[in-house]
Amino acid sequence: MLLDAIAVETISTRFAALSWQQRLAALSEWNESAVAFSTSFSFEDQAITHVIATQKLPIRIFTLDTGRLFEETHKLHQATREKYNIIIETYVPDAAEIEAFVNKNGINGFYNSIENRKECCKIRKVLPLQRALKGVDIWISGLRREHSDVRSNLGAAEWDEGNHVVKLYPLIDVSADEVWKFIKENNIPYNPMHEQGFPSIGCAPCTRAIAADEHPRAGRWWWEQGEQECGLHMVDGKLTRVKNA
Repeated sequence: MLLDAIAVETISTRFAALSWQQRLAALSEWNESAVAFSTSFSFEDQAITHVIATQKLPIRIFTLDTGRLFEETHKLHQATREKYNIIIETYVPDAAEIEAFVNKNGINGFYNSIENRKECCKIRKVLPLQRALKGVDIWISGLRREHSDVRSNLGAAEWDEGNHVVKLYPLIDVSADEVWKFIKENNIPYNPMHEQGFPSIGCAPCTRAIAADEHPRAGRWWWEQGEQECGLHMVDGKLTRVKNA
């Protein structure tokens, strides 16, 4: 099947009547090399990993290790791999690019400007992602509309012109409460930091705990103003919006 912007509407219409688990199972018709799921080991991603692993779906699972992750994230990575007896392909940033960035800006130079922070994210996340998605037709992500205002109008699928893939969001219309219920019922491992005020967990220097009345994404790049994104889900500074379903 040729996947392009036109295919988005067809896929999303099909997904509308399915549960999020059924949406994942429906991808079995594609070859494993053509479908990939990126996990950051968030609680949403852990739920998706559980379904892929237990149903033995032909979906590659990969993660981006930026080199600045929390140790709790690394422990969860290992625990997930061992629990489900799966391979989680791990992509890391180019050492020479990291060295050049640190030598120019300092080890924590991303705090000094938005430009520096975006460059750091590009080196540690965006460029490794491009390698991970090479040859992929469908990229599965755990984004949900509840995450932020800029994600509130996402459809179940969209065309990512930058990476030339169809992005699928099986959990797009699922609430956090529903995901957590699934996690607890199925004894799925999750990051204990979620119970310590960290609803969203990224790199350690760029993530803080939030207060009870703060937005779930308030702990990410908190020193900046507005709706911050790392670049994984953006093109030219905006969330990809070539065609929404």
